Amino acid sequence: MRASVRLTVSLIAILMVGILLAAAERLRAQGEAAKGKAEQAQTAEQKFKNIQVLKGIPADQLVPSMQFITASLGVECDFCHVEHAMDKDDKKEKVAARKMMSMMMAINKFNFEGEREVTCYTCHRGAAHPVATPILSAEGAPPTMHMHEEAGAAPPALPTAQNILEKYLAAVGGAEALQKVKTRAQKGNILAFGDKYPIEIFSEGPEKRVSISHPKSGDSVTAFNGEVGWLAMPRGFHQMSSAEQQAARIDAQLYFPARLPELFQEFQVRPGKAIDGHETYLVSAKGKDLPSVQLYFDQESGLLMRLIKYAETPLGRNPTEIDYADYRVADGVKIPYKWTLARPGGRFTIQVDEVKQNVPVDERLFVMPSGGEGH
Repeated sequence: MRASVRLTVSLIAILMVGILLAAAERLRAQGEAAKGKAEQAQTAEQKFKNIQVLKGIPADQLVPSMQFITASLGVECDFCHVEHAMDKDDKKEKVAARKMMSMMMAINKFNFEGEREVTCYTCHRGAAHPVATPILSAEGAPPTMHMHEEAGAAPPALPTAQNILEKYLAAVGGAEALQKVKTRAQKGNILAFGDKYPIEIFSEGPEKRVSISHPKSGDSVTAFNGEVGWLAMPRGFHQMSSAEQQAARIDAQLYFPARLPELFQEFQVRPGKAIDGHETYLVSAKGKDLPSVQLYFDQESGLLMRLIKYAETPLGRNPTEIDYADYRVADGVKIPYKWTLARPGGRFTIQVDEVKQNVPVDERLFVMPSGGEGH
């Protein structure tokens, strides 16, 4: 009897320890999330040194704004900044950049009622120095003429957004088949800048996703757990900004074809450009809590061929383009085994070789590491 009591007490003790550890982990995660929100509430001048033009913007919007400048001018950070001393004003290019930003803001304020119609890219078009003189076309190549729409010309007949989204959902296998998938584990390779290295992607419904790539320089992790996102690599840890988390949330959607009408509220249909020989419909989608996206659907198959999403910054929008290909059926659901991501800084391709669904996924993968700094 006494042995039985001792065993019961021991089991209770073990159970209590487990409960306490789980509670401690929840408190730690809540603390990290609160810390991240507090950092995101800071303004740029509160967190960084020597901010003169972009005062008042959220601190987590400064780096994306700088990324927009580098993409617009086709330069790197050291074009304007002193390496390892970003706050110094030693380079004349940095002083010029401040003047250009002030000019751009003034143009928008006094000519476009404060709407951001003019950006760095408006003039620079990927060049460090804008071209003021029209460029002559190559010899023998006739200039491209702008064609005006004839008055009264009937617009092409287009299906409704609802019809396109319903066809997409049916093409991937339908809502019921999608909902049967609770987890997905994928293995493959990344092809980037002439190199090739392994990648693993773990997903859990409805919107958890972790990708772990294994380049020679060390593992790189991109994660979103439904509430917060982060990036971890050998040289440091970065908690995603609010804009980055919104974009990551789109990537993390395990039931994306079924959830489109829920995630976005406004849809507009236009003729799309041909992609790899396939005619497409373009559906522009807008939502309250997610960045606007452009979706290109194959007119014949109904499958999604391209997604373009935008991250808003105070200076302009940073685009990311994802092309989907090599669709195959896995457990009744048709998914792309290949996708190519393009950003202003370059592009890379992920080719999946193995897909397993409804397999156990380690929940620790979706816990943001402690001790990192959101920067």
